[in-house]
Amino acid sequence: QLRLVESGGGLLQAGDSLRLTCVASGRTFSSNTMAWFRQAPGEDRQFVAAVNYGGGRTEYDDAVEGRFTISRDNAKNTVYLQMINLKPEDTAVYYCAASPLILGVATRPSQYNDWGQGTQVTVSS
Repeated sequence: QLRLVESGGGLLQAGDSLRLTCVASGRTFSSNTMAWFRQAPGEDRQFVAAVNYGGGRTEYDDAVEGRFTISRDNAKNTVYLQMINLKPEDTAVYYCAASPLILGVATRPSQYNDWGQGTQVTVSS
């Protein structure tokens, strides 16, 4: 089991940038696909971005493509989500997650074994 702790959320205005951080501990980190999901009030948890075990391949939901960048530093057991040009519709709790599945197939919350507690991102117009 991995313990995942997110940080970096806050109150933003439309057009702002923000970087979220997820630090992992407990077992092997580099063998996992890592992802960010988000959940808005009254909505299901949805896929945002994922990065493969080596950090060289990424996948994004269409809603964030071109604005969000996921990356990882395996030496630090850390994954990041850099967000630019934030929009009010980006408002959600953002969760870090780990999956044993390969990048490209793991886009459902049920496919992820380990989760952080989430960090709130609120974007006003």
